[in-house]
Amino acid sequence: MERRYRVVVAKPGLDGHDRGAKVIARALRDAGFEVIYTGLHQTAEQVVQTVVQEDADALGLSLLSGAHLTLVPRIIEGLKEQGANDVLVVVGGIIPDADIPRLKETGVSEVFTPGAPLPQISEWLEKALDEREIRLS
Repeated sequence: MERRYRVVVAKPGLDGHDRGAKVIARALRDAGFEVIYTGLHQTAEQVVQTVVQEDADALGLSLLSGAHLTLVPRIIEGLKEQGANDVLVVVGGIIPDADIPRLKETGVSEVFTPGAPLPQISEWLEKALDEREIRLS
């Protein structure tokens, strides 16, 4: 890791299931990331404000409600409006395969669906953020 990266893990929308988000947050913390977990029922605007206020390097969005094609583009647009378009956005949860290319077109860097090994997620994130650091230097 180039430095200790800050990652916001958020549960946008009305989905009340956060076990997966908590597992990811803990795995990232154990892998050396600084993790800020927003809790349940966050609006797109609240997620954007948390990312900006925390000066996060990455944002992990956990979605199980089926609202990913509505919420994720709103969050990415909000990040751009706040000048935080360099934040790496990762999505996890119940995401149909057909929706993954659409999410990536909006600016999502990677999508992890159920069953993705935790070490694979943290290793991918570390590598992607290290590469971003090198590009930005």
